[in-house]
Amino acid sequence: MKPTSSTPRARALAAGLRELREAHGMGLRKLARILGFAPQALSLWEKGLRLPTVADVALILGFFEVRGEKQKHLLELARTARERDWVTPGSPEITPELSGLLECERSATKITAWAFTIIPGILQTADYARAILSNSDLAPTQADTHLVTRLNRQRILSRPEPVQYRAIISERALREPIADEGVMSDQMDHLLEVTKRPNVSLRVLTTDGSYHPGMLGSFFLYEYGDTLPIALLEHAYSSAFLYEEDHIRAYFRLAKVLSGRALSEDASRTLIAEAAR
Repeated sequence: MKPTSSTPRARALAAGLRELREAHGMGLRKLARILGFAPQALSLWEKGLRLPTVADVALILGFFEVRGEKQKHLLELARTARERDWVTPGSPEITPELSGLLECERSATKITAWAFTIIPGILQTADYARAILSNSDLAPTQADTHLVTRLNRQRILSRPEPVQYRAIISERALREPIADEGVMSDQMDHLLEVTKRPNVSLRVLTTDGSYHPGMLGSFFLYEYGDTLPIALLEHAYSSAFLYEEDHIRAYFRLAKVLSGRALSEDASRTLIAEAAR
């Protein structure tokens, strides 16, 4: 039987419920006891492994006196949590969709990234990320919030049970002058340093002038030990989370094609070292 939970929306809902409880300093067992839930059920809801009913979510929101847009959005997630693919509008705020992304990354056992024009956020230095965010349509305070969030996401590489992170990066992303030479050189040095981790693999696909499907855009694949994978496609003002098996298989095939065309890890490190000079 295919799982009906752990879709992108389910993970966003799980993150929203967990963050709401923790923001009020409420223990999981205490909240379950007060509202009459089984602690095991509430735990599974907050992990995205089981889905609460809309009434369950409404009860939690009512207890914490959640109103307005946040209430509306979490209830909408509860109603649509079984829907598989999810296209989200962009927003300058830290949105529930970003919470969904954080949950996808936090609970993944393996992540495969294809980066065509920009170094993936998980591998960015603070200065490189700041150069991107400062040239986006964000207010300074919003850019700072996004920067802190982006840097915190990198902890999944160094936690006690780190995620297995496999990145294929276009040579174009190494050469694109996102920031000044000093920042770019530091970014290349950072890539060399992070690839010393046994859980990180980074390979470069050189620009030889021939077409390949990866030129159509970057994507990320999130794998889990207990549920189906999720794919994320990122665009300037929207993102698409994909959960349908046919879509996922297509992106795994594409990742295999790109991997087959990329340099070895050692040759990639040599190219990155040259770019750092």
